[in-house]
Amino acid sequence: MFKNRFARVARAAAMACALGGMLLAAGCGKQPPAFSNVDITGNTQFASDFSLPDTSGKIRTLADYKGKVVVLFFGYTHCPDVCPTTMAELSQALQQLGPEDAKRVQVLFVTVDPERDTPQLLAQYTSAFDPGFVGLRPASEEQLAKVAKAFRVYYAKVPGKTPDSYTMDHTAASYVFDTDGKLRLFARDGQGATPWVHDIKLLLD
Repeated sequence: MFKNRFARVARAAAMACALGGMLLAAGCGKQPPAFSNVDITGNTQFASDFSLPDTSGKIRTLADYKGKVVVLFFGYTHCPDVCPTTMAELSQALQQLGPEDAKRVQVLFVTVDPERDTPQLLAQYTSAFDPGFVGLRPASEEQLAKVAKAFRVYYAKVPGKTPDSYTMDHTAASYVFDTDGKLRLFARDGQGATPWVHDIKLLLD
């Protein structure tokens, strides 16, 4: 009986080890990075790239930021809470990383409200948090819908008291790519600077 029980335990341990190896693309003796945010490495449900104009009209893709950790954040400039909070936290995180590491991080803010977020307004908004932050503005509703669908981002207009006072419901999260341009993390917004610093350091290392 003891021998049979030991055999079952051994088989279970071997199976768990093999499964962990397949899921994490690593051997049992190698531990994956302990990210604070959700590790979506290898997840094919999200897009692996984007192609959007910045506030000067230049089309930007991941290739423009090769060698950098890229944070792709969807929001809008009239957002009353989550967006400015997260942008401020990212700015604080870069300050805590120090100038050398901060130069290897690119924050991209994709507006889900191109109707009100003109290139000028978007540029002013992003630079107010950090001169290096870049605003991306879909050129049309069709382009916005396409990139939002590709990254499984929800957004919807919520009418206000006047036509221009509407708000936007949207997915409160960011996507993080490593220095090789691979999608690695799904980061919840409004979490404070510490998790950002922790995870970005892991990706830079």
